[in-house]
Amino acid sequence: MIGKTLAHYKILSTLGAGGMGEVYRARDTKLDREVAIKLLPGELARNSERRIRFIREAKALAGLKHPSIVTIYSVEEDNQTLFLTMELVEGKNLDDVIPDHGLPLPQLFSIAIPLAEAISYAHKQRITHRDLKPTNIMQDEEGRTKVLDFGLAKLMAPDNMIDGATVVGDNVTAEGKVLGTAAYMSPEQAEGKAVDARSDIFSLGIVLYEMATGERPFKGESSAELISSILRDSPHSVVEIKRDLPDHLGRIITRCLEKAPNRRYQGALELKNDLEALERETSAGEPKPAPSIAVLAFADLSPEKDQDYFCEGLAEELINALVKVEGLRVVSRASAFQIKESISDIREIGRHLNVEAVLGGGVRKAGDRVRITAQLTNVSDGYHIWSERYDRKLEDVFAIQDEIAQSIVQALQVTLSPAEERGIEASPKVDVQAYDYYLKGRKFFYQFRQQGFDFARQMFARAIVIDPGFARAYAGVADCCSFLYMYFEASEENLKEADAASRKATEIDPGSAEAHASRGLAVSLSQRFDDAKVEFETALRLDPRNFEAHYLYGRSTFAQGDSARAAELFARACEIKPEDYDAPSLYSMALSSLGREEESQNAYRQALVVTKKHLELNPDDAR
Repeated sequence: MIGKTLAHYKILSTLGAGGMGEVYRARDTKLDREVAIKLLPGELARNSERRIRFIREAKALAGLKHPSIVTIYSVEEDNQTLFLTMELVEGKNLDDVIPDHGLPLPQLFSIAIPLAEAISYAHKQRITHRDLKPTNIMQDEEGRTKVLDFGLAKLMAPDNMIDGATVVGDNVTAEGKVLGTAAYMSPEQAEGKAVDARSDIFSLGIVLYEMATGERPFKGESSAELISSILRDSPHSVVEIKRDLPDHLGRIITRCLEKAPNRRYQGALELKNDLEALERETSAGEPKPAPSIAVLAFADLSPEKDQDYFCEGLAEELINALVKVEGLRVVSRASAFQIKESISDIREIGRHLNVEAVLGGGVRKAGDRVRITAQLTNVSDGYHIWSERYDRKLEDVFAIQDEIAQSIVQALQVTLSPAEERGIEASPKVDVQAYDYYLKGRKFFYQFRQQGFDFARQMFARAIVIDPGFARAYAGVADCCSFLYMYFEASEENLKEADAASRKATEIDPGSAEAHASRGLAVSLSQRFDDAKVEFETALRLDPRNFEAHYLYGRSTFAQGDSARAAELFARACEIKPEDYDAPSLYSMALSSLGREEESQNAYRQALVVTKKHLELNPDDAR
């Protein structure tokens, strides 16, 4: 075609080719300007009904006048060759702009916001794109966003084919390898169902995901595998892949990628508004994200390999100390311990848990001696930030925990308030043998099943026999009885024992938030809600970052019908422990009962993300 003339357009060079025709640079000899020409497949010209329909609808597309939509000038025909003339855009398509690791946030906003605005404008004109993908989005030489081929997927499809079917076929090789378009389809489009503007929202979500991370959310080696992934898979949030992205961007993209159309953004304008609000927040200069850490279960280096409960208990004690620090984000016990069983590389664990640093180590017990090694690793480069070895008597384990916690805080350059300095100190010292039984009990407790609670109660009871002043062991007994009452055996005996053990815990250590939270749960199960309020409020005063106090207090107030207070408590619980799936689920219920349905649906979506991630790490969790 180079050098040939169509009507009064001289073809100068090739610009590209695809399923909807070849594209050339041409000179309009009448108006003396350069344009883009798209040659359309010959069957359009040969089928008179399709040609008439195409010309009619193409004229409607030519009516789109928006700075971020490429303008169609005319639909013309020369010697049975049907073609479109369009605005010529000099620049790069988005496929060539996005680097492997994704775009910087300011550049992402500079493209995504006008893109969403353009799509919103077209939707108001009752025109959907149906083939949004990076190669159909360009940045011109001045950095402006331009969307190509609006509505052409529909115009190109024969009447007896589903929307987009031609597009998919044209983008699959003979070997069935996907080249492009199928990767950006909505579920309804992939299933051959009717599509509307919300299908464009899904496709845009895929584009945004790729802009943010450099990778697509859905993957497959063939078109069938890729479409199956679109229909089945829930991709990781972009913030899990790139830790420096704002959480709200993750929520925006996740909402775009909802499988059900009625759960996505219902209009691109709402999406644009959310992107603009987030851009304002980030450009205003958000405070530096809090340092983040995952504490893994320490490795059992004892010859008998029978100290796993002690290794996990030591790590849990450190987690409980560090979570009290407001300026530090700490991954939950369940997430940190479970992931180590499936991933061995510290850097990969850190990236998966979205943290900057990972603490690991080993424990070797022999008689009354213990050797503990600890290493704090920087996830970004794999180098140790801090490491230490402790060879001490077993009774010094509490001092070791204090030293490790202090060293972590110093290494991560976190400034502590006086209250936080006291908070990260170990609990009052107890008999080491009693403490050993206590850690065994915690191991059983976290099984969250009836037999586990029964065994844990026995271990806590043994600890109390050895050290009658061990408040946390009494709180452990109370929690076991409370959970047994709630889920397995609602007996008067369990209720009474929970009451008595929790009262003893608060008498021994009135400054323990853990003890007061246990007491609050126990008395709330007896529907003594005024007493429960006192206990929970005391726990929150003693430890404002105590997850259990917020979560259990929320359950208590929700049971009383105080949904507003419950929503506040569940929201705070979600902030303190974002990996927990119970709190966001109940937060959603509380919002719904208040009639705040849109907020409730957003919270449910977030709860679903957290629950799916929990199941990835804990596939045998029956709850």
